[in-house]
Amino acid sequence: MPANVTSYGDISPRTAGFAKARLLKRGQHLMVVERFGQVDPQQKNKTKTSKWRRYNSLARATAPLAEGIPPQGQKLTYTDVNATLEQYGDAVKITDVIADTHEDPVLNEAMDLCGEQSAETIEELRINVIKGGTNVFYAAGVTSRALVNSPPTRGDFRKIYRYFKKHKAREISQIVRASAAISTEAVAPAYFAMGHTDLDADIRSISGFLPYESYSDSTKALPGEIGKIERTRIILTAMFDPWEIAGLSGTTYLSGGVEVSSNAKCDVYPLLIVAKDAYGIVPLQGFSSVKPMVVNPGRPTKSDMLGQIGFVSWKTYQTAAILNQAWIARLECSATASPA
Repeated sequence: MPANVTSYGDISPRTAGFAKARLLKRGQHLMVVERFGQVDPQQKNKTKTSKWRRYNSLARATAPLAEGIPPQGQKLTYTDVNATLEQYGDAVKITDVIADTHEDPVLNEAMDLCGEQSAETIEELRINVIKGGTNVFYAAGVTSRALVNSPPTRGDFRKIYRYFKKHKAREISQIVRASAAISTEAVAPAYFAMGHTDLDADIRSISGFLPYESYSDSTKALPGEIGKIERTRIILTAMFDPWEIAGLSGTTYLSGGVEVSSNAKCDVYPLLIVAKDAYGIVPLQGFSSVKPMVVNPGRPTKSDMLGQIGFVSWKTYQTAAILNQAWIARLECSATASPA
């Protein structure tokens, strides 16, 4: 039996007297990147290149018009951002013995696991793209990742807010709705920050932080949203991994994901603040964006004449791109090891 096929020996049946009525629920990280990207649904039989186009602002017309002479006019210019779609996928192979004799609904569990795996895979791919932006701020005003040894401050958020306004970055007022269909929903205009849940206590300690419970309508908070700092709303998920032991040495901040007693370099966390149309994605939520496939054991084929192996699998074409470097900012900071 190949090592990557789930067989009877891999999953032991449990004694009926000890079997639970329900299987233990698996943990799944919150997916947030899709909500704020500019979507580009990629239909079948289209090119593997995804293209986003932005028309550039016109120069200001500050010269007075001469009587009877029309203006010379300006030519429209635009910036194209291209990204190549790549195919991703995986499979779980299951033997007929498992399907026939095991007390758990193994195929159903495999389908759930593949759905979870596909979502987290695509989220990580997108995070890796938008983490690679060139517009970087460092907590407390240091000049490089190696010098980071501070959690985020209100001053950091204000610097980024000022930068966005200077570069005409618009606040987000429409987000991708969390549903199977590709649609949007209105939100109160704001910039949005996405980061790791390890930063929760530090962000809540920032002067002026407003928890979502204090919103005029707390039901409008998005999944994972903990509150806001002035005009920036904060959403946290464990998907935003830090650069481990990449900052300044010390014992105050997490290092390697844990509190250390010896002098060690701290982990550096990315906090990504985005404006409208900062990045583009191929949506995960469309009906045909991820293709699941299930073959039950018991179907003979040329390579499996007795139909002993079935599988659950998925595949998708995905890509993402930063559309305007000035409209996305990466704040690099540390996380306090022992919050007060």
